[in-house]
Amino acid sequence: MMLMGAHVDQSDPIAEAQARGATLSQFFLGDPQGWKGPVVAYPGGAAALKADAEAAGVALYVHAPYVLNLATTNNRIRIPSRQHLQKQLTAAAEIGAAGVIVHGGHVLAADDPQIGFDNWRKAIDGLRIEVPLLIENTAGGTNAMARHLERIDRLWTAIAGSPNADRVGFCLDTCHAHAGGLELPGLADRILAITGRIDLVHANDSRDRFDSGADRHANLGQGFCDPDGIADVIATAAAPVVVETPGGVDAHRADLAWIQGS
Repeated sequence: MMLMGAHVDQSDPIAEAQARGATLSQFFLGDPQGWKGPVVAYPGGAAALKADAEAAGVALYVHAPYVLNLATTNNRIRIPSRQHLQKQLTAAAEIGAAGVIVHGGHVLAADDPQIGFDNWRKAIDGLRIEVPLLIENTAGGTNAMARHLERIDRLWTAIAGSPNADRVGFCLDTCHAHAGGLELPGLADRILAITGRIDLVHANDSRDRFDSGADRHANLGQGFCDPDGIADVIATAAAPVVVETPGGVDAHRADLAWIQGS
């Protein structure tokens, strides 16, 4: 049975999953646009959340804040990003999470992208990765580390040089791929040829047209993504699926039904 669910509020991710008829929940452990945290808001704390999720059969995924940029040449961002990602990984391990998702980041337009790839390898070298760290492809940025296939290839080549490489996986977001100029049909196979693994799929439609560079999600079947392409990614990846789509319980239930019927 496919593990699938939605991005939800962290206060009770087990109840959120059950309300959606889902088997997993993804959430932030704090402000996605800030540097504070992580904080486990679940009553009883991390130990209670881990025990209750295991008893309920609900898998947990933690999404790191958007502000983190492990690739950047700016030390005032890169160093705190490493420190904060370590805190996220440690907290995720305490709640028994199946993985931590983090965006691939970027360097400035004038920078050599190789510096960004090297910064990622150095970060992986220094992290204590007790749960899988899943790098997610991104929608925009001309000097992004994980937008285009050639860049993902170079990123994976750099990470392969780290002794922690086996703890790093990939999260494939369909909206980001569409907005980033990657055709969805056959994409999972192309990613697998580079990374050897897809650990999680973010199944999102897009409010914008192909190669827009805009990260704006839509409910499945209601945007500009090729629906057959989304279905192909899900089927080929054969990984757990998260919807990060607008709306609450009813909208997410409809999106999860769309996946089951695709």
